[in-house]
Amino acid sequence: MPDNVFHIDFTIKMKEIYFDNSATTKPSQRVLDAVIRTMTEDYGNPSSMHRKGVEAEKYLKEARRTIAETLRVTDKEIFFTSGGTESNNWALTGAAGALKRRGNTILVTEMEHPSVSEPLRFLEKSGFCVKKIPVDSVGHPDEAALEAMLTEDVILVSAMYVNNEIGAVVPVDRIAASVHRHCPNALVHVDAVQAYGKYRIQPRKSGIDLMSVSGHKFHGPKGTGFLYVRNGVRILPLLYGGGQQGGMRSGTENVPGIAGLAAACREAYEQFEEKTGHMMELRDRLEAGLREMDGVVVHGGDAETRAPHIVHAAFTGIGSEVLLHTLEDRGIYVSAGSACSTHKRLASPTMTAIAAVKEEAVSSVRFSFSELNTEEEIDRTLEVLREVIPVLRRYRAH
Repeated sequence: MPDNVFHIDFTIKMKEIYFDNSATTKPSQRVLDAVIRTMTEDYGNPSSMHRKGVEAEKYLKEARRTIAETLRVTDKEIFFTSGGTESNNWALTGAAGALKRRGNTILVTEMEHPSVSEPLRFLEKSGFCVKKIPVDSVGHPDEAALEAMLTEDVILVSAMYVNNEIGAVVPVDRIAASVHRHCPNALVHVDAVQAYGKYRIQPRKSGIDLMSVSGHKFHGPKGTGFLYVRNGVRILPLLYGGGQQGGMRSGTENVPGIAGLAAACREAYEQFEEKTGHMMELRDRLEAGLREMDGVVVHGGDAETRAPHIVHAAFTGIGSEVLLHTLEDRGIYVSAGSACSTHKRLASPTMTAIAAVKEEAVSSVRFSFSELNTEEEIDRTLEVLREVIPVLRRYRAH
């Protein structure tokens, strides 16, 4: 073919169905506009004293105000971070360091995200005592066991608001009330990465002292997030340097990311009931179809005690990755577990904590939705599952 002749590819691209929104979400147009504007026009350093710097600083102030309004807290209680991992690390190590003279015991549920369990492993090596709060078969903490563990040397209790794998919702209000009743000097940290934007969270009303949020879980930019620190709570900084954010989190602020984060936070709570209601309908529609299939087990308990956007199901007799790639070949994207730990090929702490049998643990897939998904996508997914499941089971049998 001559070099000056264009080749036209007439391949029809398969319509993609994205059901991995707990791993990350597609940024909204409003978010993209905010990021581009602050990268190409209002690109000043917010610490600079000239007009460009002042313009950039305005974005930070407005972002704090926006986020604080969604939580009904004050602007000064919001600190920008690079995401959920940094927020969790900072909350845990910062609180432990500030409170170590009061005690050395930290309580955490058995099914936390690695960004909680790993810094706690570090703290354990540093001399702190970390104790695990047991959970039941659907992922709810044993509140009686927690009460028995609340001794005078407890300085920090950490719990995930919504489990990132099975969608179990933890009763953080009751946990916080119990902690503050028995250990008034202890702090309560909540990993709300999978909850923010799905629930109307009021940290003060719930008794939450520290709360971690990640922007890319609700259509914001990756590499953005914030840590809520209740007024009056003292934690040590994780980063030292130029003294930005009141000396609590040094480093030049990521103005484009923060502007995009604020836009995503604002959008998350616009038409909130409609969006969460839509995700619940998608969840229930998928579950109804899955429960009609043989050898399929849905984890996480009743729908009323699970997040609106997550369905975690075991397809017994089929390996998680086999089903994941089979669906991927048909344009359907799901997860075989937490996106932060899938490459480690370790047993899921959540599956271990809820005492799932091995056959279920190795055959589980997570479907997670956003308001952008449709009922037609659910129906198409169920159609594909009905087609491939018998084939995959027969193949394994041979």
